[in-house]
Parts: sequence; structure tokens; C-alpha cells
Amino acid sequence: MKKKAIPLRDEFTDFFAVERIPGQKASAVFITKNRQTFREDVDDLRHILPDGTEYIPWGTDDQIPYDLIDLIEGDETLATCQIFNAEVCYGSGLKYCTEDADASVRSDVEQFLLDNPMPDYFLGVCQDLKHFNFAISVIDLNADGDKIVGLQRKEACYCRFSPADSFGRISYVLYGPFRNPKPDDVFEKIPLLDPHSPWKDLEMRIGQRTRPDGTIADSKERKFAIITKFPGVDSLYYPIPHYASLFRGAWYDIKRLIGVAKLSKLKNSAPIKYVVEVSQRYWDNIFQEQRTLDPKERQKIVNQRKREMMRFLTTTENTGSILFTGKSLSVDGKNENADITVTSIDSKTKEGGDWESDIAEAINMICFTMRVHSNLVGSVPGKAQTNNSGSDKRELYTIAQALQKPYHDILFQVHDIIIRFNGWKGVHPECPFIQLTTLDEHQDAKEVTLNKNKDNGKTDNV
Repeated sequence: MKKKAIPLRDEFTDFFAVERIPGQKASAVFITKNRQTFREDVDDLRHILPDGTEYIPWGTDDQIPYDLIDLIEGDETLATCQIFNAEVCYGSGLKYCTEDADASVRSDVEQFLLDNPMPDYFLGVCQDLKHFNFAISVIDLNADGDKIVGLQRKEACYCRFSPADSFGRISYVLYGPFRNPKPDDVFEKIPLLDPHSPWKDLEMRIGQRTRPDGTIADSKERKFAIITKFPGVDSLYYPIPHYASLFRGAWYDIKRLIGVAKLSKLKNSAPIKYVVEVSQRYWDNIFQEQRTLDPKERQKIVNQRKREMMRFLTTTENTGSILFTGKSLSVDGKNENADITVTSIDSKTKEGGDWESDIAEAINMICFTMRVHSNLVGSVPGKAQTNNSGSDKRELYTIAQALQKPYHDILFQVHDIIIRFNGWKGVHPECPFIQLTTLDEHQDAKEVTLNKNKDNGKTDNV
């Protein structure tokens, strides 16, 4: 098997830009295509680290999580919706409730929470879950293997899974700099507890439970990974986030193009005449041929190719000509993916000054896909926008928090294991909601818990 090559992409290369068409009062916009494959093209596709360790890449080029992050950061509405969803999932924060525990247990829990700050950890796994539909937590046992003393989050985008065995079990997680790997990089290999039954697997690994074959394990491992995964319908290794539909559809690009058109109009009163959509594969192949990794050299190559395309589009001899480029087919052979697509924009259409209804429609589609009401994040532009009343917004916020229940249930699994393994009787994990109140309650907000054992369902003021 061939070792994985260093990625040729560079975050500093400007693939998205507006160029003035020479001799014309118009511009052309160059964009890089966003539609990409989110599933593994081949289920048994494997990459190998320099030390011989095998792992399953996240997408064919192992760059899908970073592509997703770049796409999210490239749109202000999408980025705001993502952080809003993570903050709503965080609620009032994860707590270990110790009201029913004795003084010794409360002291142990307080010490554990001091050693392992929960706010940073919990907000991190909430972000991973909202971005990638899974999160990785690592537990550390003491030398004797009878107490869990450490808890940390491993950023999901830097985690990769080992190939599954004949029973479909993934044995370990690799953690390291997969975005721009170098031959001398160090990757941490962490045993992964069985996702279907991590508690039983942990007991068997440390010898507290008999294996199915009747033997007792004598593992010296003291660090284990636990995966928190939102169940999907089609994901063998890496889940596919629901918002991937944005990049398969057109609304993400539409919103982005409207912004570019308005900027071009404001800067030089030049409407967009051509949209040149270039595949990332096209640039990767050019960089491979030129054998260059230097960002400045890459930018020179990109600018040169843009000028060549512009000359082809505007030169008199090429009037009525057709630009031929390479293309590829999807795995099923049905969908064609051209390297370069040129679209001519009708000069009689909008030139960038009358886009309010279009941008509002695009924003609403993005917010709809992200399951965030646009009024909650204040992203709908325009002077005459429809706005909800305060009561409606409180209800929308309450609904948004109520929908976090399944996420909390799967996030609590790690903490249920910690509490039970450490023998902390009378302790349970909890994540109260923040409920906005009305003026007659004489308070701005209050915490609401779904745990009926606490104060008989009463709420705590914030």
C-alpha cells in the first residue's frame, strides 16, 4: 500500500476572487466548487503512517473535516448558526449533582472537577458533535487501574479510526496533525472502547469482568477513548452531518455569489458577467505537476491561470468558442464533475444593488438547514423584515433547547461510566436548560432541570 502524500492544498492561496475584465465595465468571479463526496469512496480504503499504522481516511483525500471547517468559516450565517447550536447544546453547563452523596464522595467529585475543568471540555465536545456528529473523550485511570482520574477531549477533526475487524469493531483511535502531516509527526494511538458497550468493554479490559471465552484480561492500558456518536443511517466510520446538504445543493453558493456581486458593484460599479467555477481537483493537479508547496508560488500559478481564462473569455478571436476541460464521474457513474464551469450572467439582470429578497431567501434556507430560526441569530437583513414578538422568541429558544435532549443523553454516557467506575453513589450528571422568563416573574432567566429527583422538579433562578 502507498503511503499518504502530503496534501497540496494551502489555506493562504486565494481561489475565490473577483477579477476585472480588461476593456469592459464588468467583472468575472472565480470560485472553487464546494460539492464534494462526504462518504468513503471505497470502504476498505486505507492510509498508512510512517510507522506502519493503518487507519481509515476521512474522505478520499483525508481532508473532509478541514474542508467542512473552511466552508463553515467562509459564510457568516453558517458559522453563527453552528456556534449557536453548540451554545444551546451546552445549556447551563454540565454538572455532577452531589446532593444525595455523602461528604467523602462530594470531596472526591470536587477534586476530580478541579483536575478536569468541565466547561472547556463540555463546550468542546458540543462543538464536535454539532460539526461532525461525533466526539472523542479520553479517560485516564490511575496506576492501580481502580479509579478514573482524568478526562479530556480530543478534537474530532484530528482523530482517525483504525480499520474495523471481521466483527465490525474499531480497535483504536489515532490523534495527530492530519491536516498537514509531516514525516516526523507523532500520532497518539489510543485504544477505543467498544462503541456498542463501552462499560462492559472497560470492565473486561481491566479484568473486572470475564471475557466471552472465559478468560480474565490482564491489560496494562490506563488510557481509553470513548466515542460519542449521533446515530446515522449510512456511516461506517465517520458520520455525515445533516448540513452537508447545503454543499450538495445551490443555496450556499448562491449566498456567497450575492455577496461577491454586491462587493464588486460597490467597489467599481462593475456587474458580474461571468462565473468561473473551478474544481479543487484542477488546482491540486496543477500544483502536483509544478511540484511546488510554496504558498507564494502557488498564488502566482493561480493568478496566471486566471489571466489565461480571462483572455480566452474576452479575446475577439475566441468569440463564440467553447472552453473544453477535463471531467470526472462519481463512483456510480451518473454524476459528472467538470474541472472548470463557465456561466455567463445576463447583463440585464440584477447588478448587485437589488438583492435583499434573494439574500434573505438564501439566509433562510441556510438557517432552515441548520435548524436555527433566523430571528434567534438576527441574520435576516432588510428594513421591513418580519420580526417575532418576545413571547415567540422565548418559545423558539425553549424549543431549541428541548431538541438537545438526545444529544445530552449520548453525551452523558461518558460521565455515567466515570461515576459508576469511581463508585460515586448518589451522584448523577446533569445539564440544566436556561429558560427565559416573562416580566411578571421578576427575573431574566432561570435554570430548568429535567431530573425529577432534584427538588421535585423545581427550578433554580439564574
